[in-house]
Amino acid sequence: MLARASFTPLTTGAAKAVSITGNQTRNMATLKEIQGRLKSVTNISKITKSMKMIASTKTTRAQRAMNVARIYGITSNEFIKQAGITTPENATELVVVSSSDKGLCGGIHSSVSRFTRSYLKENADTELVVIGDKAKAQLQRLFPSNIKLNFNQIGSFTPTYEESTSIANAILNNPDIKYDISKIVYNKFVSAIAYEADTMVCPNSVEQINAGSNINAYEADAEILENLKEFLFGNQVFWALVEGHAAEMAAKRTAMENATKNAEEMIQKLTLTYNRGRQAQITNELIDIITGASAL
Repeated sequence: MLARASFTPLTTGAAKAVSITGNQTRNMATLKEIQGRLKSVTNISKITKSMKMIASTKTTRAQRAMNVARIYGITSNEFIKQAGITTPENATELVVVSSSDKGLCGGIHSSVSRFTRSYLKENADTELVVIGDKAKAQLQRLFPSNIKLNFNQIGSFTPTYEESTSIANAILNNPDIKYDISKIVYNKFVSAIAYEADTMVCPNSVEQINAGSNINAYEADAEILENLKEFLFGNQVFWALVEGHAAEMAAKRTAMENATKNAEEMIQKLTLTYNRGRQAQITNELIDIITGASAL
């Protein structure tokens, strides 16, 4: 009787010890997972913080270039306005979409893609020229046959006037593209945290320029007007690229700032969860020690 009575509590105590050991094993595994995730999120936070600093530097440089490019673009638009050049009825349009090849900058490329998609729903036969692979990937799913030309390797650095004129010449000298006016869709820089999709229109023939109500005041012959047409288009492409680049750098800085804030919030939550798990594990170990001492 004494042996049997003493045997039962020992069995129950052993079962409790096995259960506590199993809980400790599960807690250890959970704590290791939390610790690994905490380390991963911390590394990501360091990366996004560094990318934010780089984007801030590039934003300042891009804004300076944008202020210079705006002078070219505003001058071109002012000439078109002062010369009285208007869009003829039933004119064939070419839409030039300005984006880049880079990501990690929020929905800035989606804004020009949405604007272009809504425009093409009403003008399904309009031909497209896409600058940048991001907009091309978004537009190609719905309008693959509309895309006639695509330019990539854009967005790594601030666009230059030479790059813009090369793109303009490739479009103007392409025999497969026939149009009367070009409509450039780009991201307009509003502020460091805001941008919007906008368009600018440029004539594509000397006849349109000659048809301007006030063009005779400039006393230019046909050869000069031909060069002027190319110059106007190159200026507007340059303005669109540089303005979009400045908006993209600002959006990238905002995106990296938001990513850093989210990572820091997640680090706080994971640290709290880890500390609670560690505290529970220490409590279980103390209970195990006290239970073992009581059994002895």
